[in-house]
Amino acid sequence: MFLQHVNLVGISLISTSQVFTLEKSTKFLRLKCSSSSNGSPYVNYSKLVAEVKARLEKENPELPLGLKGRDDEEMISWFLKDRKYSVDDALTKLRKSIKWRKEFGVSELTKESVSGLYQTGKAYVHEHTDVNGRPVLVVVASKHFPATQDSRENEKLCVFLIEEALGKLPLGKEDILGIFDLRGFTIENGDISFLKFLIDVFYYYYPKRIGQVLFVGAPFVFQPIWHVVKPLLKSYASLVRFCDAETVTREYFNDNTVPPDFNI
Repeated sequence: MFLQHVNLVGISLISTSQVFTLEKSTKFLRLKCSSSSNGSPYVNYSKLVAEVKARLEKENPELPLGLKGRDDEEMISWFLKDRKYSVDDALTKLRKSIKWRKEFGVSELTKESVSGLYQTGKAYVHEHTDVNGRPVLVVVASKHFPATQDSRENEKLCVFLIEEALGKLPLGKEDILGIFDLRGFTIENGDISFLKFLIDVFYYYYPKRIGQVLFVGAPFVFQPIWHVVKPLLKSYASLVRFCDAETVTREYFNDNTVPPDFNI
């Protein structure tokens, strides 16, 4: 069982009325509660997952099963973690995510199905991880032309690459590095609608899967776009770092792992 191998000790979880601490158990991960309404000092973490599964089965039997479906324990665990172990909050976000995956056709996306835009080189998953062991998703903004490229196809390519990057997560790693190469960016490359889509995708459907975002070589014409986008990011704006190409090669990769666009 996935839950039996979780190795977290002493992580504090703050709620409005209680303070929880994750403790390692030989049989399951437990939430130690400073005050419990039923008088019990512990909550079995595996029971939270079981409760979510049972409620999804009862309330949303139409949702698919299997990988990334309503019975996927790893996915349920991740959304519980994202929602600070609130079953109700996790359920709300899970329902939305699973429905979206079905409607968007995430499981049907393949390299062939997005080949038209994939071949432009406008975005790709780098073959190497960064120095922190994170998969790397690179977006080359100067190759993005919203006036001539289909917006739906752009969205499909985006989701396909996020899935590809997450599929390369090494054991023990939970998030990816996003690099937006803004060198050569012009007003013709600007696309507020796509950036809003990207923000929604990571917030609602891939929460806490983006560890950091690098905006590399941002020109002056990018500033108005950033002023619009930054408020939409809210707390996630702290994940963004503006830097130059030399910083990318020096701090995030070595000579053998740097992405080809930054091999200078």
